[in-house]
Amino acid sequence: MTREHSDAPFWMAGNFAPVEETVKTVNLQITGEIPKELNGRYLRNGPNPRAHPSADWFLGEGMIHGVKISDGEAHWYRNRYVQTPLLDFEKITNENRLVRGNSLANTHIVGHADKILALQETQIPIEMSDDLETIGPYDFDGKLAGNMTAHPKICPKTGEMLFFGYGIMPPFLTYYRVSPSGELVQSEIIDVKAATMVHDFAITENFVLFMDLPMLWDLEKLGKPGIPISYDESYGARLGVMPRTGKSQDVKWFEIDPCYVYHTMNAHECGSRVVFHAPRMVGYTSVGMKNPPVPKLHRWTIDLDQGSIKEEQLDDLGVDFPVTSPLLVGQPHKHGYAAEFDTGGAPNILGFHKYDMETGARTCHRLKDGRLGSEAIFVPADNPGSEDDGYLMAFVFDTTEHLSELVILNAVEMSDEPIARIHLQARVPAGFHGSWIGD
Repeated sequence: MTREHSDAPFWMAGNFAPVEETVKTVNLQITGEIPKELNGRYLRNGPNPRAHPSADWFLGEGMIHGVKISDGEAHWYRNRYVQTPLLDFEKITNENRLVRGNSLANTHIVGHADKILALQETQIPIEMSDDLETIGPYDFDGKLAGNMTAHPKICPKTGEMLFFGYGIMPPFLTYYRVSPSGELVQSEIIDVKAATMVHDFAITENFVLFMDLPMLWDLEKLGKPGIPISYDESYGARLGVMPRTGKSQDVKWFEIDPCYVYHTMNAHECGSRVVFHAPRMVGYTSVGMKNPPVPKLHRWTIDLDQGSIKEEQLDDLGVDFPVTSPLLVGQPHKHGYAAEFDTGGAPNILGFHKYDMETGARTCHRLKDGRLGSEAIFVPADNPGSEDDGYLMAFVFDTTEHLSELVILNAVEMSDEPIARIHLQARVPAGFHGSWIGD
């Protein structure tokens, strides 16, 4: 059942509206064939306000949606709230959701070192089980003193998980490094001028790349509905490059034109240069996210020896939720993928694009017949024969049937029909980020 409200903002209407039931369905119907090499769970997080309209799309309680796949079959779909103290509040305010442990846990879900963690950037992680039951807050055996970003990076070469956390009060930015076995082995405070909203970052084989951008926490707005932030170009904007085992004094900062970046595609090294790709937007969403600025894919090339930086716009299309192969995080990559957003109203996803980062060519998979998408993740094939040998997975909503599917695309031939559509017999609201957790 869908819970909508009259005169509702977009995040309380259509496929953004929350669902009321938590369900489990088994032996799901499939159109096409699921590759037998796909054995694991596709998990995706997103806001699902429990008993009240949320003041912003980003402020609903987290609900995980999952599909279990193995041996060419789809065994179950289920959705579960992340069980946090906020579920018991009649009203969620900025004051109570910023108390340590009161996580909305609504932004991402990742797997590392046999842990599955539901993430929201202003809080500590919440550990989940394989079947989406909540285990509880996780602080790396007491070593995580601050918050954890919703966008950690897992290095495909070392197995380390790298992340950061930001604070509304000092320290404003802290960098963390976790061993392949899950031990938090490094914590470094990074000196920045003020409390900014830092949603994502990037890594290369030897460096991490921080973004210090003009999205400032506004303490005067803490008692008001919504997210207490303001976009202020006078703050300036810069990118910082630091060795992965470095300290704050090792960061080299590079001034850029004021902008905001929600999500990064990837970064890599090329000799003394660091090359960074991400959708860039000027300004920030207005109240109610009406007429939001459009992110467009850009490249920044940082020359560490010369102390210079070059910025290039790569495409005019409005895209976000960029990804690359998890086997190439921090490494040179030929291909990247992003979702195309509707720029005329609610941020519906209209299709998925595969970029050739060398030539700029773009291949599109356009959603048809009133279907609307969500973030697509890339799952490499076993023993891939090429960088793009793998699959894109995404939840897709059929506006005619009012039901959702898990769609699997062949990433080599993006324009083809899905190789498999897993029919869920339920609706998955438009949400945020997810992961493939292999068996």
